[in-house]
Amino acid sequence: MRKFEKISWEQWQKDIGNDQAVYENHELPRRETKYSAGYDFRSPIDFVLHPGEDMKIPTGIKVTMNEGEMFLLVVRSSMGFKWNVRMCNQIGVFERDYYNNETNEGHAWLRLQNHGTEDYVVKVGDRIAQGIFTTFLTVDDEEEIKNKRTGGLGSTN
Repeated sequence: MRKFEKISWEQWQKDIGNDQAVYENHELPRRETKYSAGYDFRSPIDFVLHPGEDMKIPTGIKVTMNEGEMFLLVVRSSMGFKWNVRMCNQIGVFERDYYNNETNEGHAWLRLQNHGTEDYVVKVGDRIAQGIFTTFLTVDDEEEIKNKRTGGLGSTN
């Protein structure tokens, strides 16, 4: 099943803070128009990204998908075009086994960089990224893979 969920309140407290109202009001990603490919992620925190600065940003969201699918997290087009703000890794790739991993529940984070000349100011609820579900292919003669993800970001080396 392809879907978004908020991380648990316990994970939220660990990663983001103790504001119960922000947690309860945090929206799941959604498409803004009928033909949108991307689901907009909203910021659970206020922040200012100064020129030349980069910052790790929580989303408060975890995502699951069907077998043979992956989820791509990218910046919204306007962020790069208008403010020259980018993700440090350009594209975040989330695999099915990242969901509910034992380290961080599969909490999706992003790291933004401001390559522009002005502060990039974000308030709670502002759209900060977009996510796209897509399928992937594997080689036909691949040996069975028995390795299992046990943690979050970087856990598979």
